[in-house]
Amino acid sequence: MAFTVVAHYHCAPADADTVRDALLKMRELTPSEPANLAYEVHAEVDRPGSFVLYEQYTDRAGFEAHKAADHFAELILGVVFPLLTERTVTFAEVL
Repeated sequence: MAFTVVAHYHCAPADADTVRDALLKMRELTPSEPANLAYEVHAEVDRPGSFVLYEQYTDRAGFEAHKAADHFAELILGVVFPLLTERTVTFAEVL
């Protein structure tokens, strides 16, 4: 059963370009992970500095492997997370 992650990231508008660039780089790299089924990055239309990520993996173990990837450590832990002012994440399974 596929495992889905919907993340809402918010940063200061001044940091939006940096966060956006890191998320777009993740969008390039994540599809090469064996368990990744989808990785989409969206910018919220009416809220500068706000992004929505839609991710799907074959299972939760695939998502855990994603979090262990070098590019996750470099881009998400090293660049994105330190700039966030708010973060919410929803985990779901496809029915």
